[in-house]
Amino acid sequence: MKPGIHPEYREIVFLDVSNNFSFKTRSTMATKETIKWEDGNEYPLAKIETSSESHPFYTGTQKIMDTAGRVEKFRQKFGSKAVAKASGDGAARTAEKKAAAAEAKAAEKATKKKA
Repeated sequence: MKPGIHPEYREIVFLDVSNNFSFKTRSTMATKETIKWEDGNEYPLAKIETSSESHPFYTGTQKIMDTAGRVEKFRQKFGSKAVAKASGDGAARTAEKKAAAAEAKAAEKATKKKA
């Protein structure tokens, strides 16, 4: 290895500030603080927000999406419109409504011409 270009790889203590969990490992991270470890030696200290002791994925407190509740909320909000579209008969109803509207316009035009 070329001397003078690589960062110093040393033992360092990481402290999870959310629950005061700390662990010692090796890193190239530069820190200004130090801490006295269990073995009596002093090591550089890096404070972190989340570790395996406080992260929801590792602690088992991860939120699970309630998809059934979301579907119910959608159905309550949009009601029969969503059900008609999902079942496929919405297109037929829309075509029927358009045809009825076209007939009504034609009848209206016919009565205007007579008048």
